[in-house]
Amino acid sequence: MPATPAPQPPGGRLPAAFHVPGAASFTDFVGSHDPSLLPGRRPLPQGALPPELDPPHGTTIVALTYPGGVVMAGDRRATAGSMIAHREIEKVFPADTHSCVGIAGTAGLAVEMVRLFQVELEHFEKIEGAVLSLDGKANRLSTMVRGNLGLAMQGLAVVPLFAGYDLAGRRGRIFSYDVTGGRYEERGHHSVGSGSVFARGALKKLHRPTRGVDEAVATALEALHDAADDDSATGGSDLVRGIVPVVAVVDEAGYRRVPDARVAEVVRGVLDARTAQHEEDQRP
Repeated sequence: MPATPAPQPPGGRLPAAFHVPGAASFTDFVGSHDPSLLPGRRPLPQGALPPELDPPHGTTIVALTYPGGVVMAGDRRATAGSMIAHREIEKVFPADTHSCVGIAGTAGLAVEMVRLFQVELEHFEKIEGAVLSLDGKANRLSTMVRGNLGLAMQGLAVVPLFAGYDLAGRRGRIFSYDVTGGRYEERGHHSVGSGSVFARGALKKLHRPTRGVDEAVATALEALHDAADDDSATGGSDLVRGIVPVVAVVDEAGYRRVPDARVAEVVRGVLDARTAQHEEDQRP
């Protein structure tokens, strides 16, 4: 049975639930007030979508640590079946001042989950007057992914990758998830999405945990390039159109997005090095 929306009081006043002190979880508040507003609680018709209505899916996200923090990068392509649905989608977002989240899976639901997660962290900080630990943030996201299990069973899965700077441990950390909400801490690097198997292979060979942020950014872009080379759903950099991956850095100073112009410079360096290597290999 579909959830019945909470009755609205006359005169445009806020419902009583908005005037009662509650838990620090915004998701729990919405779930108790009107569960139908949560993505995972919405009723869906039976059956599967026909191929022509296949929603856009986001693909490859990579993350890796370096001594001062963590780097996360995502390609810009969204696919719908065998078609390219969008060439410039963004899949890496700030979660709060010291963490970020990348999305793979059903794009519309994934972006909505990220927005809800952002509000969840901000709501906790305002209610409690303190910031959640990085483990606490990872656990909150795990609960939200678990709440989407019903949609995932119908083919509308969302699999995020979460990373941030641990202010207590003074280091970058990475967390991955499965569709049931299982949370796993990754060491050094990780990748999710359709091109993850190729990106992960590149990360295993290229990642050096003692190198600095510039080398970490270059390694992330190399891994995405390798994924795009073998996975049709992962978009490569398009320097003609000015389309480059979204790259974010989280360190002690907080979240920052690497400017596209800087990313394009690194991409050109990667492509020039590979071109030179190819030409050298072709010499008799």
